[in-house]
Amino acid sequence: MNRQIKAKRGFVWHIRRHPYRYLLLLPAITYTFLFGYCTYPYIIIAFQKFNYRSGIFNSEFVGLKNFEFFFKSNAAATVIGNTLKLNLLFILFTTVASVTVAILLNEVRSRLFMRVNQSLMLFPHYISWVVVGYMLYGFFSTEYGVVNQILKMAGMDSVNWYSTASAWPSILVIMKVWKGTGMDAVIYLASITGIDATLYEAAEIDGANRWQQIRSITIPLLMPTVCILTLLSIGKIMFGDFGMFYAIIGDNGVLYPTTDIIDTYVFRALRQTGNPSQAMAVGLFQSLIGFIMVFGSNKLVNRFFPDGALY
Repeated sequence: MNRQIKAKRGFVWHIRRHPYRYLLLLPAITYTFLFGYCTYPYIIIAFQKFNYRSGIFNSEFVGLKNFEFFFKSNAAATVIGNTLKLNLLFILFTTVASVTVAILLNEVRSRLFMRVNQSLMLFPHYISWVVVGYMLYGFFSTEYGVVNQILKMAGMDSVNWYSTASAWPSILVIMKVWKGTGMDAVIYLASITGIDATLYEAAEIDGANRWQQIRSITIPLLMPTVCILTLLSIGKIMFGDFGMFYAIIGDNGVLYPTTDIIDTYVFRALRQTGNPSQAMAVGLFQSLIGFIMVFGSNKLVNRFFPDGALY
């Protein structure tokens, strides 16, 4: 009898029962369908010499020649290394900062203080990278930058920051942490608030102080959320934040040895050659590596920490 009732309560039944929920999901579903699944046929462009007039089904097939454009270039090793290194640094430092901030906010007992700080932390997330780029220029401008003015006051020589490639990985990591910590901390804080309060009460009765409670209860129970978000980030490890790099670094070739990533390299190549097939080939390579990274990382997590695995 229960099986018959469940069979009748199918997808259509749920839509009729909860129409407004599905209405709220409709924009996201439409966006995913159009720009996700409907774009799959265009992957074939990566193996063609694409011609706009002929279309994707009549263009000349060239095999793996479009991939050669990237892998045989002198910059391939540099941009792949920069992409991996910077994304790993972003994931590591943003995760540590977000978890730390979430735990500290959870320990605050003043609601007013917590609300004000949450608002201040979320604010950088909504600032455009273009605005951030101008902010950085105000700090690191050679003549009038705040940093160089401080160096001059301290009796030190000013630094031409926009010609010093070695300094920018650290600057980019700091800006990524500053911009992304607030939003991630909200997710971790929501996970912390879902922990059973009786666990803390029992630990307090046993004589555990706040640090011992954080170390033995909060952090272990927070780890599944940390693992899941980290796995999702690893899936994009070959994709750089194009808006961030192009707004801050732009076409400054002096900084390319430490800041040029796959996305900015492909954008320049597409702008100069106008060949979408080469850009699609590199995009397919990025997606394939991302899939392998997520699959492999999830398998590793599933073996040693099953609660933190995606599936």
